Amino acid sequence: MNWTREQIHVTIAAYLGWTLDAFDFFLMVFILKDIASEFSVGIPAVAFAITLTLIMRPLGALIFGRLADRFGRRPTLMVNIVAYSVLELLSGFSPNLATLLVLRALFGLAMGGEWGVGSALTMESIPPKSRGLVSGILQAGYPSGYLLASIVFGQFYTHIGWRGMFFVGVIPALLVLYVRSHVPESPAWKIMEKRERPSLLATLAKNWKLSVFSIVLMTCFNFFSHGSQDLYPTFLREQHHFDPHTVAFITIVLNVGAIVGGLTFGRISEIIGRRRAIFVAALLALPFLYLWAFSTTVAMLALGAFLMQISVQGAWGVIPVYLNEISPDEVRATFPGLVYQLGNLLASVNAVWQAKIAVANGGNYSMALVIVAGTVGVVIAAIILFGPERRGIDMTQSARTVTEGRGSPA
Repeated sequence: MNWTREQIHVTIAAYLGWTLDAFDFFLMVFILKDIASEFSVGIPAVAFAITLTLIMRPLGALIFGRLADRFGRRPTLMVNIVAYSVLELLSGFSPNLATLLVLRALFGLAMGGEWGVGSALTMESIPPKSRGLVSGILQAGYPSGYLLASIVFGQFYTHIGWRGMFFVGVIPALLVLYVRSHVPESPAWKIMEKRERPSLLATLAKNWKLSVFSIVLMTCFNFFSHGSQDLYPTFLREQHHFDPHTVAFITIVLNVGAIVGGLTFGRISEIIGRRRAIFVAALLALPFLYLWAFSTTVAMLALGAFLMQISVQGAWGVIPVYLNEISPDEVRATFPGLVYQLGNLLASVNAVWQAKIAVANGGNYSMALVIVAGTVGVVIAAIILFGPERRGIDMTQSARTVTEGRGSPA
């Protein structure tokens, strides 16, 4: 790969930004049981904090995306990272459930902004032929964050408690120093900065079919990921009664599979196309469902989780490049993140739904996990082939075309 030093720094920064954002998010999923116990409520009541985080992410994508389209990707990314880190820290000081819910909602604003801004900055900066691989690297940040949270839970939870888990979450703020000193602005944004752009609503209206398709697709994708990950630690603790170290081990294996899947299918998408790679990865989940959710031993559950996440995050590994390539040039920092997070909004009921299904069936989380993951895997495969594909588009040249008044493809 003939990359410049600046392109390498951009990729590292975007990967770490999403990794540490996901790290802060997933710290929460390990401690639902403990928070519920301290505040004397049920697990579904605490799981509502996850729902609130997901609900607020579209608004965060809109706010930070518009800031990035107006003022640049780089400064917006720095503000974003500081925001989610500080809110994570404050969550650890919550005196009651109500306060925690408010803070997790605000955390959702910050979390919602990072993905769209970071992916736009990266995809506009790197060579087009490297986008598939880099897409897998960026999306691998999500399971990498989950992996880090698993390690922290397994190694430190018994010493620092659930509040200490949130305190650890302030560490990502240090990433701002790296972005400030090593990461340049997107060349495509520098070109777009020179022209007056249409409003977001006008752009979405012009591309309404693309917008609707993308939101539906991302709703399914978010049910796929959150439906297979968010309550899995609770499933291991509540249904199998595993200790924290065992739960951490299985989730670490799970996330290694997720990283392998994202990198593999991101690269494959450069060969067979974005849509076909997503199609294959999504259907790959079906033969792994039973092993993943109904196994009874630690070894088989770990194997099932590893294989399942190859499928889930394999499909997700193509999403950063896919959404950025099909996005209208003038709103690239806003569109991918917004449709992604609107999908999150529509899928935000997942944690509460799955928890209620499990409770209604005597604590059987297995059925709740399989119903969601199996269904959306099939739906994703069914609809992705009807979507557009603009593999390898030159984003800088496309931005220049828009600047010259010829418009971006609808």
